[in-house]
Amino acid sequence: MPNLPGLIQIVTVLAAIVLVTRPVGGYMRRVFEGERTFLSPLMRPVERGIYRVMGVDETVEQRWTGYAVSILVFAFVGILVLYVQQRLQGSLPLNPSGFGAVPQDLSFNTAVSFETNTNWQNYSGENTLSYLTQMAGLTVRNFTSAAMGLVVAIALARGLVRRSASTIGNFWVDVTRSTLYILLPIAFVAALVLVSQGVVQTLNASTTVHTLQGASQTITVGPFASQEAIKELGNNGGGPFNANSAHPFENPNGLTNWLEMFLILLIPFALTNTFGRMAGNEKQGWALFAAMMVLLVVAIGVVTWSEQQGNPLYPQAVNTALGNMEGKEVRFGADTSAFFAAVTTGTSTGAVNSMHDSFLPLGGMVPLVLIQLGEITPGGIGAGFYGHVVFGAILAVFIAGLMVGRTPEYLGKKIESYEIKMAILAVLAMGGSILIFSAIASVAPPGLAGPLNAGPHGFSEILYAYSSQTGNNGSAFAGLSGNTLFYNLTGAFAMLIGRFAEIIPALAIAGSMAAKRRVAPSLGTFPTTGPIWVALLIGVIVIVGALTFFPALSLGPIVEQLKMAAGQVF
Repeated sequence: MPNLPGLIQIVTVLAAIVLVTRPVGGYMRRVFEGERTFLSPLMRPVERGIYRVMGVDETVEQRWTGYAVSILVFAFVGILVLYVQQRLQGSLPLNPSGFGAVPQDLSFNTAVSFETNTNWQNYSGENTLSYLTQMAGLTVRNFTSAAMGLVVAIALARGLVRRSASTIGNFWVDVTRSTLYILLPIAFVAALVLVSQGVVQTLNASTTVHTLQGASQTITVGPFASQEAIKELGNNGGGPFNANSAHPFENPNGLTNWLEMFLILLIPFALTNTFGRMAGNEKQGWALFAAMMVLLVVAIGVVTWSEQQGNPLYPQAVNTALGNMEGKEVRFGADTSAFFAAVTTGTSTGAVNSMHDSFLPLGGMVPLVLIQLGEITPGGIGAGFYGHVVFGAILAVFIAGLMVGRTPEYLGKKIESYEIKMAILAVLAMGGSILIFSAIASVAPPGLAGPLNAGPHGFSEILYAYSSQTGNNGSAFAGLSGNTLFYNLTGAFAMLIGRFAEIIPALAIAGSMAAKRRVAPSLGTFPTTGPIWVALLIGVIVIVGALTFFPALSLGPIVEQLKMAAGQVF
């Protein structure tokens, strides 16, 4: 069982999420339905001005194909602009440290990473990127990539609840509203709280100080609180410091640690209530909420238990009362670090306050499995919802329909072969990307040059890297040298696959479902709101994940755990 401070953090964060899910979910529904909110007097004139500049008619909606094309164009332009900005960084202002151009392959990897909401970083932020790149490049992408995932979820929700409709919304309107009314206000308030607790926010240059031993040390500062707030709220995860949220300038104390985990979980869970309200039945949303929460709580329990044990091979080096403290901040301890690890990989955030590479094999496997399940516990902002529906609900309803010998239905609409094909396409794309890239890196000389450890742990570092990038998570085992041409290019393609091979099928399902009429429920209709449905949904998610990834996990963390118990390390 966690120690008292760790237990308090776990209970209070999850309790707070339960309390705010309904009001925040209701607020988001009003935003995306175009209804008046308390921010309308301030934001509505700005919103209308943006539409005039872009030439967008907010009353005109798009078919799913038009919505998808808008997303692809938006993403391509974002990648191109961020790539060019990094390449020209040395000639641009707000660069007090005089950083030069970022290499081509690393610029491409980083541009793709932040545009796909992955925020995988093959570089040390404080030693690579200027203030302008951090603010106008990365922080902007933190907002836009989060908004993109959120609006895809809303488009899918519309497709599920509308009847005989040919459209699913307007991407440009949705992305504007999500940014102005949801992401910006919450991130602004969160940034002020973080600054009040000591998170750095300045445009001053880094400072060089002299230590008591006579050495020199550079203290890196910058406009980081504003980036920290949206990195957590938007489930981005990429930090300005290489140590990420383990760095005291990003995460100074227990309060900021609590706030960051709360921000990470806020929108993914609240979105389930938004969906329930849009469907006219909040129980639909609470069923998804329950499935997500059960999986997350189980993951928290397993990883926390594992990290409390300490390494049995080194009892003299580990205070077992504190657990496995290798790679962890003494400010947070093993329990809270394990909790943070489950939260950040149960979503697509990727921020870390400890090094996952130093977790015990079983503890390190939990974040890996959470990513491989599709990060639907509760998943990334928006991505968790559409991943849960595509990976879980569609397949679960299909299986339930087979059980009773009827055409499967969800929200009164028949699930037919087209929807199943799209769901399977998304599942295969994600699994294929992770396993194929990991297999290539495990035998190709450029890939084998990356891991810093031998044996199964080295394989886990490779498997985690491609799981994290395909899953658009961004966290790393921190034991892989990824800034090479091989890993920069293959990682970028894995991130693109993981993002758009899920978004396109999800939108296709939205378009197909929107066009259907509802059928009246019958004796053969499987209810999708009760405990049996929640259990079936969890079962399908776990079984699909196990069948896909168990062989690979057996070669990595599972065999490493068994070898550790037998007294062997790598």
